[in-house]
Amino acid sequence: MTTEGGGSTSSPSRTLLDTPTWALATVCFIFIFLGIFIEHLIHLLCHWLKKHRKTALFEAVEKLKSVLMQLGFLSLLLAVIQRPISKICIPNRIANSMLPCHQRELTSLENSKDHCGSRGMTSFMSQNGINQLNNFIFVLAMMQIVYSVVTMALGRAKMKRWKTWEKESQTIEYMAANDPNRFRFTRETTFGRRHMNKFTTTSTHLWIKCFFRQFFHSVAKVDYLTLRHGFISAHLSSNNAFNFQKYINRSLEDDFKVVVGISPFMWLLVVIFLLVDVHGWNVYLWVSFLPLITVLVIGTKLETIVAQMAFQLETQQDNDVIIGSPTVQPNDNLFWFNQPQFVLTLLYYTLFINAFELAFFIWVTWQFGIKSCYHENVEIIVIRVVLAVTVQVLCSYITLPLYALVTQMGSHFKRGLLEEHIMQAIKQWHVQVKNKKKKLQQEKEAGAKLSTNNRVTTDQLPEIEFSSHNRVPTVTEFSAHEIHEISQEHEVVSPCPS
Repeated sequence: MTTEGGGSTSSPSRTLLDTPTWALATVCFIFIFLGIFIEHLIHLLCHWLKKHRKTALFEAVEKLKSVLMQLGFLSLLLAVIQRPISKICIPNRIANSMLPCHQRELTSLENSKDHCGSRGMTSFMSQNGINQLNNFIFVLAMMQIVYSVVTMALGRAKMKRWKTWEKESQTIEYMAANDPNRFRFTRETTFGRRHMNKFTTTSTHLWIKCFFRQFFHSVAKVDYLTLRHGFISAHLSSNNAFNFQKYINRSLEDDFKVVVGISPFMWLLVVIFLLVDVHGWNVYLWVSFLPLITVLVIGTKLETIVAQMAFQLETQQDNDVIIGSPTVQPNDNLFWFNQPQFVLTLLYYTLFINAFELAFFIWVTWQFGIKSCYHENVEIIVIRVVLAVTVQVLCSYITLPLYALVTQMGSHFKRGLLEEHIMQAIKQWHVQVKNKKKKLQQEKEAGAKLSTNNRVTTDQLPEIEFSSHNRVPTVTEFSAHEIHEISQEHEVVSPCPS
């Protein structure tokens, strides 16, 4: 718009009152169509997971839907309160402290248009700033989901070779090589030669060796087969036909539903990171090293656990002689705080911090341009981006496969050990026993006997002798009966929520 004096001023933004109806209807149609289309895709994915009994992945999709709903609520809340917040005025001295960039002087025209500027003060946060914050929250949440999905996908792609190793464990050649009547010294086994040598005499040497080993053959075939044998011996007696590779995949699916979301503590970390983003502090540069250090320490620790299990073989035998295959003993004491799941927690927050780094870079570049004050030091930006990509590669191809294998060596097995139909049968058995106990309690309190027709019978349970203490049947007992017939008879496939 040109003034009479020849000067020019910026034209005011057009409201819906000045917008053609065809433009309004077109934009509205596109947004509604995209929303319905995405919702339908999620519905189809949910239905497919239910049909193929991917319960853990189905729960992960449900958690993803809750994250999207949370984002929608945050976006709506910011849109509603942006005007009242922009009218909160604070003194200029406070407003000019802890800025992410050099202080920029506002023109007189900008000050005159601002509600607080006309009063000689500064707005607590402008409407434009709230819109930019809304965009950042959306980019961060999407990047966390994408990072989690990509990490799991790449990690499982690398673990496909384990399927070949699993098939090899069922061959006659493997059984002959691991003859239970064969005698060998511990250090002469392939597993012993890999982990027990002169470079592992002290704890320092062991950690140094394991640090470099994670970059070269982090998971060897001998490690996989030995840990598989130890797991089966500890939890499944001598069931050599057990598919250890499928069990690991089911366990990863259970873990995936944990890392796909954003916890309240993560949102608190976001607030802290935004608070310390002060010009000259370069906090984000130092924060970008945290994921790299954490991933390397986790990888070294997991390699160390495998080596420690190899050394324990010598203490298990009186004369350093092994009969048959080396049998490692799973134990929670090998892990930090005796908690194998603590490794998953560290990976969870490592992925989030790394996603924050990349999300912040994408948001700043998109919102303010490549030449903004955030990109004053090109060297720092390059380092941060390179570190983010490096952590992604290390976590996908090294740390995640190590985590998937080594964390199975805890004292307890995960729920992924049980097939879906066995889980359903156990749940059904638990409900029936609970109902029976409740009715017997009511009978005792009332002092009257219930008719046998109203009692919960156990005719539908497998013909397994339970003790008077109603113990839970073991996996071997359930596997020895036709559990799948029970689960199919009582299974009710519920429609996928839309």
